[in-house]
Amino acid sequence: MASQGMESMKLAADQVKVLEQNFRRISKHPDVGTLSLIAAECGLSEEETQKWFRLRNAQWRQAEGLPAELGSVKD
Repeated sequence: MASQGMESMKLAADQVKVLEQNFRRISKHPDVGTLSLIAAECGLSEEETQKWFRLRNAQWRQAEGLPAELGSVKD
């Protein structure tokens, strides 16, 4: 389920595991504080972690048949 954008991030398996666990159990849209904690746990920058969540959310929305961008529902 990896897109070209996520593949280019070159994350270790343990980093992906932590990110996926947080995505599934904590939040698909973590706030700044939570994002900072996840980043520290993974050994990534907040920017890298935010990028991962943005790309992962796009994948999730696509899998669910939702528009690729948040808030882009068109009548």
